[in-house]
Amino acid sequence: MTASLTFVGRSLRHSVRSVDALLTAILLPVAILLMFVYVFGGAIDAGGRYVDYVVPGIIVLCVGFGAASTAVAVAMDMTTGVIDRFRTLPIAGGAVLTGHVAASVARNVVSTSLVLAVALVVGFRPEADPLRWLAAAALLLALMVAISWVAAAFGLLAKTVEGANAMTFIAAFAPYVSSAFVPADSMPAGLSWIAEHQPVTPIVDSVRALTMGTPVGDSLWIAFAWCAVGIVAGRVAAAHLFRQS
Repeated sequence: MTASLTFVGRSLRHSVRSVDALLTAILLPVAILLMFVYVFGGAIDAGGRYVDYVVPGIIVLCVGFGAASTAVAVAMDMTTGVIDRFRTLPIAGGAVLTGHVAASVARNVVSTSLVLAVALVVGFRPEADPLRWLAAAALLLALMVAISWVAAAFGLLAKTVEGANAMTFIAAFAPYVSSAFVPADSMPAGLSWIAEHQPVTPIVDSVRALTMGTPVGDSLWIAFAWCAVGIVAGRVAAAHLFRQS
């Protein structure tokens, strides 16, 4: 436990010192939010106020951006040889990965809060009661943990830091083929099927329904199921790859 907390502090200090990565994780989702609201918002029919429709998608996108940097951080540790030095210390090997994941979740909480604050300024008007806010926060937290473990596994699997950076593109692209920015049923048939059956759509739909006070339906338990799969698969894969490295 003490070793894990030490590595959490180490990862957070690295985040603070990497100002460019920190600003990208925060400013890029904000820039995309402003672009969709003020540039594309008037041309997209979402069946209501577009800012209320798109903000949950931007929040999920923000979580993806923030966690993707974890893959790069893990890959840097693996390629610089510092992991070999840590393995000579009397600490649990998994403490390094736990530190990266916990720091990733902490960064995501901060960046998501900032994006939500900007969204409120530009007109986002949620109608959720405290219970729905709690459910939305629990879902986003589960998503942060899941993506962070998958990113850690991706960082261990990548042979180079540049290869690990590809995780950023995956995290950035996936929400575009979902219901994050436009209704899935407005897409061509093939893309619509992909959007309706990929993990991002039930997660975005659930956050949207919870924050706007509309019926959630089956999307909530499907969203939590996808997050559970991500946490288990990411953690098992990361532990296996770390032992094999």
